[in-house]
Amino acid sequence: MASLNALSTRCCIVGGGPAGMMLGLLLARAGVEVLVLEKHADFLRDFRGDTVHPSTLQVMEELGLLERFLARPHDAVQVVRAVIGDSDVAIADFSRLTTRCKFIAMVPQWEFLDFLRDEAEAFSTFSLMQNAEVTGVLQARGRVTGVSVATSRGPRQVMADLVIGADGRHSVVRQSAGLPVRGLGAPIDVLWMRLPRRPADSPATGGRIARGLFLAVINRGNYWQCAYVIPKGGLEALRARGLEAFRADLVRLVPTWADRVGQLATWEDIKLLTVTVDRLEQWWRPGLLCLGDAAHAMSPIGGVGINLAIQDAVAAANLLAEALADAEVSAEALTSLLAKVQKRRLLPARITQAVQVAIQNRVLAPVLASASGHDGTPLAVPWPLRLMNRFPVLLGLPAYAVGIGVRPEHVRSPRV
Repeated sequence: MASLNALSTRCCIVGGGPAGMMLGLLLARAGVEVLVLEKHADFLRDFRGDTVHPSTLQVMEELGLLERFLARPHDAVQVVRAVIGDSDVAIADFSRLTTRCKFIAMVPQWEFLDFLRDEAEAFSTFSLMQNAEVTGVLQARGRVTGVSVATSRGPRQVMADLVIGADGRHSVVRQSAGLPVRGLGAPIDVLWMRLPRRPADSPATGGRIARGLFLAVINRGNYWQCAYVIPKGGLEALRARGLEAFRADLVRLVPTWADRVGQLATWEDIKLLTVTVDRLEQWWRPGLLCLGDAAHAMSPIGGVGINLAIQDAVAAANLLAEALADAEVSAEALTSLLAKVQKRRLLPARITQAVQVAIQNRVLAPVLASASGHDGTPLAVPWPLRLMNRFPVLLGLPAYAVGIGVRPEHVRSPRV
């Protein structure tokens, strides 16, 4: 028997991140009653992925939302560069893509999520409940029937014909449902920080690589968003060397930052991202489907996690919207469609993770280990990058891999 404090909806989406908000918008425009549960009061979190790739911008175009979205503050990145040793090279050129938008849009994730929320709220079938932390799934007769929720007004239950777990790499939904996770390994962690950007700075977004050091920098207009790669579990050793030594490493990578690294006043100004790469063996159970990082946690390499999550959401809407909009569709028929979503999106997740793991193991880990036992010579540019810079048309290949990826999805879900 349902609790007197229970809500009921056709589809309950757990997590107001990119996958959850995009799927909520797509289902609502198809006439499906959908409730998104977000545990925070807003979307304002630092150091979340801010890269909106051409594949996601293409989805916005297909929804008729691109012009409104690009009217919001953003920075367009067409060419990504890297300084490797003493050489400055291009590593991807998005202007060579055939999509409508031939760039990565750098948009704070809260702006992106606010935009999706505003568009979704134009549909009467969409609801968003914030300050609503899901604590577990509800089950009956071998089927997920809803979720339990902690709110500011006390515990509640949300009953749903379908629960979507889009609550990230530490998904409560997948853990509560007992879905087995396969870890793929990650030999690195990442330190996030920001430093001021001066007018005389190079505008290039990209990497700075030296022996033992790897730094990714993103031009955010008036500041640099920085990702400093360290060996897995290496934070304590770094802190033991001291903050001054860490600042010196940053200056070694970017000498012009000598006038600003002092703004990293304490270790509290530097945030640790523990990198995890894993994947569910099965993304669904009757009444439940996991998407995005809840189904396949990605490495930050390439910044592709957001865009795979968006692609998952589009595929799920394409396959599920019509059935969810029809109250007569049986639970068994809906369950068969959940397996089709996994089948559709498993190959892109597998291939992308395999590439990320290979880069982690064969590029990043050796670079980090190269500080000891070398003769002082700078790192050489790998031959594939030398070849691409000699024949710039080839720079479209990594741009496609990062910006479009494997099996891009296109909006086919209906709109009522």
